[in-house]
Amino acid sequence: MTEPNGSPSLTEQVKDKVAEALPTRSKKSEKKDKKAAEKAAKKEQYAKEGKATTPKQPVKPVNDEPAVVRDPDAMFKEGWLDEVRKERPSPDVYTRFPPEPNGYLHIGHSKAIAINFGFARYHGGKCYLRFDDTNPEAEEEKFFTAIEDIIRWLGFKPYKITYSSDNFDKLYDLAEKLILKDGAYMCYCNDEQIKDQRGGTDEKNKHPRYACEHRSRPVEESLAEFRAMKDGKYKPREAFLRMKQDDFQNGNPQMWDLAAYRIIEQPHHRTGSKWRIYPTYDFTHCLCDSFEGITHSLCTVEFINSRESYEWLCDTVEVYKPMQREYGRLNLTGTIMSKRKIARLVKESKVFDWDDPRLYTLVALRRRGVPPGAILSFVNELGVTTARSNIQTVRFESSVRKYLEMTVPRLMLIIDPIKIIIDNLPDDYEEEVENGFGPKSVDMGTVYIERDDFRENASSDFFRLAPGTAVGLLKVTYPITCTSFKKDDATGLVSEIHATYDRPAEGETFKKPKAYIHWVAESPKHSSPVKVEARVFNSLFKSDNPEAVEPDFMADIREDSLVTYPNALAEVGLNEIQRRAPWPEEAGEANREVKPGPESVRFQAMRVGYFCMDKESTTERPVLNRIVGLKEDAAKNA
Repeated sequence: MTEPNGSPSLTEQVKDKVAEALPTRSKKSEKKDKKAAEKAAKKEQYAKEGKATTPKQPVKPVNDEPAVVRDPDAMFKEGWLDEVRKERPSPDVYTRFPPEPNGYLHIGHSKAIAINFGFARYHGGKCYLRFDDTNPEAEEEKFFTAIEDIIRWLGFKPYKITYSSDNFDKLYDLAEKLILKDGAYMCYCNDEQIKDQRGGTDEKNKHPRYACEHRSRPVEESLAEFRAMKDGKYKPREAFLRMKQDDFQNGNPQMWDLAAYRIIEQPHHRTGSKWRIYPTYDFTHCLCDSFEGITHSLCTVEFINSRESYEWLCDTVEVYKPMQREYGRLNLTGTIMSKRKIARLVKESKVFDWDDPRLYTLVALRRRGVPPGAILSFVNELGVTTARSNIQTVRFESSVRKYLEMTVPRLMLIIDPIKIIIDNLPDDYEEEVENGFGPKSVDMGTVYIERDDFRENASSDFFRLAPGTAVGLLKVTYPITCTSFKKDDATGLVSEIHATYDRPAEGETFKKPKAYIHWVAESPKHSSPVKVEARVFNSLFKSDNPEAVEPDFMADIREDSLVTYPNALAEVGLNEIQRRAPWPEEAGEANREVKPGPESVRFQAMRVGYFCMDKESTTERPVLNRIVGLKEDAAKNA
């Protein structure tokens, strides 16, 4: 077959190249040639039809077992969330996710995000992102930005972005209304006095609860004092407004005259210096839910006692009352999620920052390369009940691994390379390999393998490369045999291996090796290999409960939580994987709600683990982070 200009077609050219490269061919090799020619013909046909020659297709799983794909909406169709919907089957569903902008969200928040945004989306409703910005001392602009960015990265778009501070005037008016209804009073007690009023349980100071001496003051007096507090009469902690909630028969501490307003002399990021008194969470939350018409106020079980005070306040000030219901929070063992403790890790340089891949903040998991879809899949897999979920980090990693197994491409990466010179191949010899990315003809004269795939002395229990033994190279037809090696005098490490390519003579067969290893070729023509820095992140802590370690959690930090390989080598196909990112195109990375970052360049490094690009990568020097290891790591062939 020829082109219209008389030149040989692409298919014929491939056949000629194959014939020239390997003049002596076995039947097996001829079949391979035929397959290569068929691929080239298909590529040629795509070109004529104007199609992409390498269309982005679903990634072939590592194993042949069918993947079990859970319905992403399963947790809304059945179980606790389905019962919640039935309890209040309002035609219009409104939910909210109300974070405090005083830190970065962690893995536990992903469940709250998935439930509130997902519940509204599933039922055709709307979900607010409401920043609970009632404490100007702890709030920073970077947290507002990071929280919104993470929500969009997870694939959710808020119906509206609101702030509790939007309602400061309305909240103040309702506080005055509460006082006039004899539902609140001004108090000047200190912390010790308030604690004592709650009752004593110690044998030396055992007594029942009793009322604050200011509780029975006249309504008019409390109202005047509240206004005076607003105008600057008192300093912080000298006075505050308390709700008058029960008759001292209620055993729920959330009904024991909680604070409604306190003094904070700090300019607010949105209202400036207008206010010097700010409402508390217990006063603000339910009323903002009411203002926004929230139908289902979904929160964690820590707030189950707050439901009574939530409903009491709405009823007392006579506003619409949303329905609050509580689910079990998500907690991971083997790590810490306390903002204060993470801040200490950052301050003492035990981690890079709040996005260090060893942490379980959502910005850290994102930088580590965990796809947003994998996080949502994990939450859905756990389901939603009222029980607290204490999940080991290894289970989380297993879920992420299964997700990546089905969604990212494969590539060969050598993290600790040793050079192999194959002496019996000519310099220009190329081997046809089934590469999904990068060149299909690969130079074989010089290759690199992992250091732990070679031993200086052969043994019966080691099936990889050693002097006088053969090993297979993945995707390559014939094995190689080690003939000699050299060592570096300074380090004592093996620096170079010499080997032969065991291609049989015509008519002969070859013995299949007992093991196959991954490798990367050296080919100036293809700009291979790509020099990278590989970072292997392990658990930051030694135990499953760092907070129980004495004297504190800092004593539990592992010395090998980060292992860096500065001289790692990747196949040149890494460049194509980078161009075609994100892998996979799901959640926020699919709809471009946020611009996919370098962490969206994900792949499976065969026999090593799953990796992504780090934000510190440069054009000259990519940096790779290990997302999770492979299941086979612990049982890697000896």
